[in-house]
Amino acid sequence: MAPTRREFLIIAGLSAIGSACPPLGRIIAKETTSRGTLLPGAPESAPALKAKRWAMVVDANKCCDDCADCMTACHEAHNVPAIANPNHEVKWIWPERFENVFPAESHAHIQENVRKKIIPVLCNHCDNPPCVRVCPTGATFRRADGIVMMDSHRCIGCKICLAACPFGARSINFVNPRPFIRKLNLDFPTRMKGVIEKCNFCEDRLARGILPACVLACQEKALVFGDVEDPNSKVRQILDKKFSIRRRAELGTKPQVYYIL
Repeated sequence: MAPTRREFLIIAGLSAIGSACPPLGRIIAKETTSRGTLLPGAPESAPALKAKRWAMVVDANKCCDDCADCMTACHEAHNVPAIANPNHEVKWIWPERFENVFPAESHAHIQENVRKKIIPVLCNHCDNPPCVRVCPTGATFRRADGIVMMDSHRCIGCKICLAACPFGARSINFVNPRPFIRKLNLDFPTRMKGVIEKCNFCEDRLARGILPACVLACQEKALVFGDVEDPNSKVRQILDKKFSIRRRAELGTKPQVYYIL
């Protein structure tokens, strides 16, 4: 059956649009992450970094107490607001004393140099994350490669995950965070008042073939990131040679951030 005049005009219009624009599939392939979310400015040729199980090693012996390069790089890359009010603080990676990071290992006779250590802490991307189990909307979820994610669009700000996380690795935006962003990164979305956020192991950068911001910023090479399931990875090579501990491992969350002390 021959098309009507109206149908013919519609087909002709769509054909004209198609000839003037690149194929939609090519645009999506260029500007999306592995999860399908738009990624502005993603290079077409950079292969994504992949792993069976992402993990991080933090060598606290290499950390300098007065250094904040990893924290600055992380917060600038992800538009983390710098809010002076400690009650409204938002943090993805931050410094803590040994006794606060490892309370079960701290005692009165521990070496003074260990007791005074300043250790960078972040989300542990647990294999058994309690935050995922308690989230009522699915806003927090665990990927196949072990990264525990936050979808701010699904978050309703109920704070249940904050209570469930034994590491204090989650922050809620009690106020609108956007006026407190010092240096806006247009390649990463900002959040809004009332939602939870945390470290995402730089999954947005991994999708572009780039290592986490904190790892690249550390001049002392104290942070090492890689596939813990790969025996040839730097992470595994360090863990196979040096003694490491994890935060509150007795709770059974199976953290995937390992510390060398």
